[in-house]
Amino acid sequence: MPSTRTSVAPGVDLYPGFLSPNDQAALRDEILAILEEAPLFRPRMPRTGKPFSVRMSNSGPLGWVSDEAGYRYQPCHPGTGRPWPPMPERLTRAWAELAPKAAAPEACLINFYDAEAKMGLHQDRDEQEMSAPVVSLSLGDSASFRLGGLKRNGPTRSFPLDSGDALVLGGPARLAFHGVDRILAGSSSLLPGGGRINLTLRRVTPAS
Repeated sequence: MPSTRTSVAPGVDLYPGFLSPNDQAALRDEILAILEEAPLFRPRMPRTGKPFSVRMSNSGPLGWVSDEAGYRYQPCHPGTGRPWPPMPERLTRAWAELAPKAAAPEACLINFYDAEAKMGLHQDRDEQEMSAPVVSLSLGDSASFRLGGLKRNGPTRSFPLDSGDALVLGGPARLAFHGVDRILAGSSSLLPGGGRINLTLRRVTPAS
């Protein structure tokens, strides 16, 4: 395991600078190539159709989508109808290091935050497999990340996530409420035009 782990809360581990600057640049290029094949789209809230402020795409066998029909995983892009591009090996290696006891990830959510985007408090609970953690990698501008507990109205705390950081939510924090309050625009020059890419790796189906 990386030697720089910081325990933020039970089940929440932060790895500052998990990705070296060279790895960040290489992963950025791989993700931008994926977005050429599977363009960013804007998810919508179930029932109301209200658009998210975040745009997103996916890689791997399954991808997470949201629209008026609800939250779900599916094997193809909602706009192009094509299968999601394969997950970069760099990401599966990160998963193996950060979640060594879990089965291989099946989905990598690619969330793009511009300077105005944010993400309200929510739980990652659309997966069938809850024993595997959620692994998050940050690229680009820093974010103010908010972490709560298992109740939406419970106490929360915020801390920065910088480019190259990894965050793992597992065990007692697998269903912790969390979100992104704001993006610190201009805090990184990694992404052309600025912004933040968050890569969220998840195991969706139960391991055989």
